[in-house]
Amino acid sequence: MKFEKREILLIVGVLLLMVGMMSVLAPIYALVIAILAYFGIKVFVGRKKRQIQKEIGQGICAICGEKISDGKCPRCDLQ
Repeated sequence: MKFEKREILLIVGVLLLMVGMMSVLAPIYALVIAILAYFGIKVFVGRKKRQIQKEIGQGICAICGEKISDGKCPRCDLQ
């Protein structure tokens, strides 16, 4: 199992959230809330990454900043 740096930071953050909630709530409630927070963040980040990938497509032109489609910049490659 190979974790990225972001994944490890998320796990540590959720564990600290759980430990903090244990002082107020019962441990089982804190565990459930921490697990829901972890998966909620994972789903949110996954959707946002997909949305950005859809918007960017093949990349962005370094000259004008336009979205590249079919391997060409629609603004710069017309000339």
